[in-house]
Amino acid sequence: MSSDSRPRSPISAKLVRELADILRETDLSEIEVERGDLRLKIARQLTAAPVVHNVAAPAPAAAPAAAPAAAPAPAATAPADDANAVKSPMVGTAYLKPNPDATNFVKVGDQVKKGDTILLVEAMKTFNPITAEKAGTVTDILVEDGQPVEYGEALFVLS
Repeated sequence: MSSDSRPRSPISAKLVRELADILRETDLSEIEVERGDLRLKIARQLTAAPVVHNVAAPAPAAAPAAAPAAAPAPAATAPADDANAVKSPMVGTAYLKPNPDATNFVKVGDQVKKGDTILLVEAMKTFNPITAEKAGTVTDILVEDGQPVEYGEALFVLS
């Protein structure tokens, strides 16, 4: 028999490229395909979510260096340890306003009541309202309009 195993491989580069294109076009983080005995899973790491970097940043010594420089920097690093940070209950896309022509639901400094909608997370073509879990002041909005979000990612902070 032949020592060249390439023709026998059920995985084609074209298939992998097509699946990767689907991931990019749909903002999915992974996709899995099954054909007969072949099972292929393609996953990507989302880098468009700066909140993930802000949440991880306080662990190194970067936070003490930023604290004396300016007052806003500590606020940006606070959500990692902040019990007041509201986290995404699902993977999806965050929207800060009800439609593209509207104003944001809230802005930093706004007073909200328990149950007020702060933003929406779209998942599978369904818009899910993310609400204030308590009355308070919006002290930080950690996502941008149209930004992909992961499960458990901090979205905003109430105090």
